[in-house]
Amino acid sequence: MNIDRSAPVLITGGNGYIASWLVKYLLESGHDVHATVRDPSNADKVGHLKALADGASGTLTLFAADLLDDGAFDEAMAGCELVFHTASPFVLSVKNPQRDLVDPAVQGTRNALESANRVSSVKRVVLTSSVVSIYGDAVDLQRDGTDVLTEGDWNTTSSLKHQPYSFSKVEAERAAWEIAGAQERWDLVVINPGFVLGPSLTTVSSSASFDTMKQIVDGTMRMGAPAIELGVVDVRDVAHAHLKAGYTPDASGRNICVSRSMTFLQMGRALAGTYGRRYPFPKRELPKPLVWLAAPTAGVTHKYVSNNVGYPLRFDNSRVRETLGVEFRPVETTVVEHFQQLIDDGIVRDRRV
Repeated sequence: MNIDRSAPVLITGGNGYIASWLVKYLLESGHDVHATVRDPSNADKVGHLKALADGASGTLTLFAADLLDDGAFDEAMAGCELVFHTASPFVLSVKNPQRDLVDPAVQGTRNALESANRVSSVKRVVLTSSVVSIYGDAVDLQRDGTDVLTEGDWNTTSSLKHQPYSFSKVEAERAAWEIAGAQERWDLVVINPGFVLGPSLTTVSSSASFDTMKQIVDGTMRMGAPAIELGVVDVRDVAHAHLKAGYTPDASGRNICVSRSMTFLQMGRALAGTYGRRYPFPKRELPKPLVWLAAPTAGVTHKYVSNNVGYPLRFDNSRVRETLGVEFRPVETTVVEHFQQLIDDGIVRDRRV
């Protein structure tokens, strides 16, 4: 599918963590960007986007849109051949998973793709999904008799009661493939990022990525870190993967976007290599029985501990490297740059001596 680079491009959730970098790269390349946000007049939320547009060769137009409103994306999508649907909640602790995670993820995806069905200019939709739509728990690899996860795997173990965020991503991606498969005018390409870290373009970003990083340095893991592996990727690499997915004619299917797996202890060691002993970085891994005992006070279920602590987690990222030409930054550098922004933004106290 060839996309006219002179046509405007739509990004839903344009002020999000990944989307903001996508806006930046598109504007710098001279594209006319349509971005949907909840409130275009909220300077705290969209000021950084307007700053990116100042002096850029491309243009930026903001549109108000709510994920749950039917037809919310029609106006912003008009004239666009390429749509990046990035808007979706990324929070791990919610009171009502159906209302707070599944409904906005699934209904938002349906609304965006139904708009694509109505807007005749659309040729391709790039959907931001996640590796958690590929697996639910690290133990899944052992149960399935595999050493590495590929795009052919699907998460079948998450639910509203266990890993509801993961469940929301599975339901949203399945809905997207269902809608895409029922028509032939536009094609769907899915990016499945891992745990996204790296600098944000705004100081008001809030997501599980930032919350997890704070736990590594606020003393929560002072006595040790759980032996949990995450597939880590730099936010800038994820944005580039989206761009490649949008403008590579033969891009297709799902695309795992992970640099490599990394434990909390490895993150702590990467940070200690730069910041020394100024922060209570974890220096060892806790035995699984101790993690089990501490789970309720940490807001983690015993089932999560049983199914993830101590199990290796590996991803095959060859497709995104070979088909889309994505090159990954070293994750150690990403972790340090992510933490430095927490310091620069005052989220973590600067302990320089």
